[in-house]
Amino acid sequence: MNTKVRIIVIVAAILLILVYLFPIWQIYITAPQYPEGLGMNIWINQITGMEPNNLQSINILNHYIGMKKIEPDAVPELKIMPYVTGFLLLFGLVTAALGRRKLLIIWLALFIIISLIGIGDFYLWLYDYGHDLNPDAAIKVPGASYQPPLLGSKTMLNITASSFPHIGGYIFMSSILLAAVALFLDIRLSKKKASS
Repeated sequence: MNTKVRIIVIVAAILLILVYLFPIWQIYITAPQYPEGLGMNIWINQITGMEPNNLQSINILNHYIGMKKIEPDAVPELKIMPYVTGFLLLFGLVTAALGRRKLLIIWLALFIIISLIGIGDFYLWLYDYGHDLNPDAAIKVPGASYQPPLLGSKTMLNITASSFPHIGGYIFMSSILLAAVALFLDIRLSKKKASS
């Protein structure tokens, strides 16, 4: 692994520090009773409202349609993800220091696997919140579910929910992309060196 590839790997790894500083995902809803909109930010270790009291207002709105209360302390992934991201960061730095392609391949594979598990887990979390409804809710619509979209916007009754990556999510994706670029470049430079 040459110096250029090592630098790309170091940058990809160090970028992950920023994932601790910015939300990974954002869900934003609008409803007639909240025309200004409500939103929540999903961080690596917490869930917060976009504005003060937003999370509380979302829970009140959800209560009427029978959805569970969003309680960040009850989400075990928020306790695990800081350690998983820290592991990826350290693995990337070790990969750059040792300069072995095999480690780079393992690192990129772990990045992709962890990302897919995270997306799948987030989908299941959204599914559970949207389908496991309280039968005694004030507003009941037979056969209705209120699962927010994994990505994009969706209207449910008179509520529109939008779900998109936030800065931390784009940073995480950028790290994966840089790791892939580093691997591609390492392979290309090795072939070039072998043919000369």
